[in-house]
Amino acid sequence: MDGTTVEAMRTALRGPVIGPQDPEYDEARKIYNAMIDRRPAAIVPCRDAGDVMNAVDFIRDHGLELAVRGGGHSGPGLCLVEDGVTIDLSPMRWVRVDPVAKTAQVGGGAQLGDLDHAAHAFGLATPGGIISTTGVGGLTLGGGHGYLTRKYGLTVDNLLSADVVLADGSFVTASEDDHQDLFWALRGGGGNFGVVTSFTYRLHPVHTVVFGVTLWSLDSIGDVLQWYRDFLPSAPEDLYGFFAGLVVPPGPPFPEEIHGRKMCGVVWCWTGDLDVVDKAFAAVTDPAPPAFHFTAPLPYPAVQSTFDELIPTGLQWYWRGDFFDRITDGAIDVHAKYVEGIPTDLCTMHLYPVDAAGQRAGQGDMAWAYRDAVWSGVIGGIDPDPANAETVRRWAVDYWEELHPHSMGGAYVNFLGAGESQDRVKTTYRGNYDRLAQIKRTYDADNLFHANQNIRPAQ
Repeated sequence: MDGTTVEAMRTALRGPVIGPQDPEYDEARKIYNAMIDRRPAAIVPCRDAGDVMNAVDFIRDHGLELAVRGGGHSGPGLCLVEDGVTIDLSPMRWVRVDPVAKTAQVGGGAQLGDLDHAAHAFGLATPGGIISTTGVGGLTLGGGHGYLTRKYGLTVDNLLSADVVLADGSFVTASEDDHQDLFWALRGGGGNFGVVTSFTYRLHPVHTVVFGVTLWSLDSIGDVLQWYRDFLPSAPEDLYGFFAGLVVPPGPPFPEEIHGRKMCGVVWCWTGDLDVVDKAFAAVTDPAPPAFHFTAPLPYPAVQSTFDELIPTGLQWYWRGDFFDRITDGAIDVHAKYVEGIPTDLCTMHLYPVDAAGQRAGQGDMAWAYRDAVWSGVIGGIDPDPANAETVRRWAVDYWEELHPHSMGGAYVNFLGAGESQDRVKTTYRGNYDRLAQIKRTYDADNLFHANQNIRPAQ
């Protein structure tokens, strides 16, 4: 893009066009992952669907590169494109809750915390994530899982409709009744099919839940993982717990004597009757005596924001993921090796449960193709210091390469790392890929929306 094109864009579009010479440019191009340092030629903040339609038309007609930013949490930085245009949906950060219908319509630039806060006023919530600053758009289009998944399914299981600006600049609403093929593809197919300007979700009764953390010494990781792989899938759907290998952060609720220690643990969320919570957590002593066990009733939005300050915007990030239907003894050995070898204090590994209600839909009911998965795993190399970027990336890649043979082959699309192959994308969608490619040809035959884990249009 040259200066003339940028000026023409400023003339053609209603809102601001932020370029490299503008004082707000560096702030506008900041995203969650500071390891990504791309410089778009222009950033276009959009306030409504009309702004998005005009921006898409201009970008397409001028043959420009396009990326779409919702919450800016993309690990590989897919919301920025070098010397192209980022359509920035962050001004579209709104939520409208219908407490009678138990639904919420949410703007494409909203974050999970916005949805959680608005719905909580009515004692309602929908599944999604564990960090409140995550954008609803990227999370939903990838499938979406979080603390409520074992009870209420994936985020896309609770998606009722989506307003979408297509590659030709037109606007449609996709649902089970209209543009059914597009709706099928949006539920897990990533940002391949258009710009989603709003989502409508089904809400569920959720208010006060019990948040918990149990930690064991690292020499117990084998016993703990063997217990966890059997215990959690047989636990009530009200009980959610993701396994983690971590360095204990300094601060409450953790006692000083375990600060900075490498440990293994489970982060819990109980959505059932508060009167029986002690019974729900009674089994945590079975694998080994915990070094730390904490539970407390909390409003659901407080649980969703628990880790916000620990891993804020602006850190160096590199992640890789996989789905698992079992935790093999060989995988346990790999976990023990790499958790012991965590290179910096924020690096971690999580196994998120996607079973129970997350398995109720069929493999072909929507783009998400791993209904037989029990866990969605992610390995995160994280550090605040750019000097450690290669160290944490190498640890994550090495860990993933040794663990991958114990996986199901594909991954949650939002946990695919930077530079992964087209074959990896196909494996992530399994038998659904060909149908996705056909739908891509229908709605985006020229692959305008390719700054993503790309599904290429069928030929």
